[in-house]
Amino acid sequence: MPLDFPLTRADALRRWQDFLPQASRYAGSRNFVQPSHEHVSRLSSAIRLGLMHPEEIVRDTLAQHAWPKVEKWLQEICWRTYWKGWLEMRPQVWRSWRRQLHDWKQQLPAETLARAQAVSEGRSGVAVMDAFARELRDTGYLHNHARMWWASFWIHEERLPWELGAEFFFQHLLDADPASNTLSWRWVAGLQTAGKTYLVRRSNLEKYASPSLLTDRTGLERLEDGLVKPCPPGQSVDLTPQSLPDLPCQPPALPRKVGLWLHPDDLNAENSPLHTIQPVSAAAFFVEPAYVRYGLSRLRTQSLQTALQDGLQRAGKHFSCPAHFSATEDIARSFREWVQREQLEAVVALAPAVGPVSDTLAAIRDALGPVPLILVRRPWDSQLFRHARSGFFPFWEKTSRWLSSEFSSLSPA
Repeated sequence: MPLDFPLTRADALRRWQDFLPQASRYAGSRNFVQPSHEHVSRLSSAIRLGLMHPEEIVRDTLAQHAWPKVEKWLQEICWRTYWKGWLEMRPQVWRSWRRQLHDWKQQLPAETLARAQAVSEGRSGVAVMDAFARELRDTGYLHNHARMWWASFWIHEERLPWELGAEFFFQHLLDADPASNTLSWRWVAGLQTAGKTYLVRRSNLEKYASPSLLTDRTGLERLEDGLVKPCPPGQSVDLTPQSLPDLPCQPPALPRKVGLWLHPDDLNAENSPLHTIQPVSAAAFFVEPAYVRYGLSRLRTQSLQTALQDGLQRAGKHFSCPAHFSATEDIARSFREWVQREQLEAVVALAPAVGPVSDTLAAIRDALGPVPLILVRRPWDSQLFRHARSGFFPFWEKTSRWLSSEFSSLSPA
């Protein structure tokens, strides 16, 4: 099976139909890291970009499989929603990461920054970790278990700031999600669950990594069990949860000339609460300076463009309206020009999550002036975000009860 990652909805649906019959085997095989990654769905980039939504994956899963056989798979699908909800109530954690990243680059000694560069380029001297770094750069993907090993190696063995490692992943992972990436790195560092760090161990690598990944054993002795010690960073960000933004789950009454904005947090407007609106125009903007500022890789920027264009093409067809794609250096100006050209009376969009897209909202609203930007949250997110106040398992206890009730009419085929 080719090692590719679907970046259009049609490709994602085909991949999903291929994987769906295997979902019941996911729990027993998911931790094994194979070069072909046949044990996992490889749908993470499609889910992150909203080409498919967790709700439809859960629905399809429960229509074909009994709950006990797929609970681990369902948990994995819901993790991204949990992380998003957790960060939605604590946006200061995202801002803190951005600030600290900037500060480290200004303050760290040149030799520390040079070492971070070397490790991220696959020149650490530990062959398996270097292979993972090269795989990430070459493919835009790493198996989740490999991500944990590599992040632990970076933080606890190399003793490098977690913020710089999180940036490396954010730049290269095709499925890089602000919440999942930032909070997973915090978890490995020991910040997300107080006092709990994740330590890479040679025995764990040898148990779960394909022997082909360990042919070159150079440097493996550095990861002997018990040798890697926790290096927890200091905690300075306030984790007090805030109230979730009060957003509607259905579009309100809209004026006659409304525009639909598509962004890379959710590219499936035709299967959303917006599916019945009647926009006169749809638009998506590829904001070039933002991707330069984050240092995104060529693969990552190409994947974003591909997904944006696919989402926009589908939206134009579904809503029977012109679809406008623009690579822009100034999203606020491009928004204003679009609104003026189409004489729009309002713009509507699915609500972006905390991260780069939502960071542009203030500038967009300023540019629109009296023209309102109306954000609509999917009911799934509205329902589940509020359960993400603490750890995952309290979240899952509430979520699993709701899922059992919500999808109780489904039965395996």
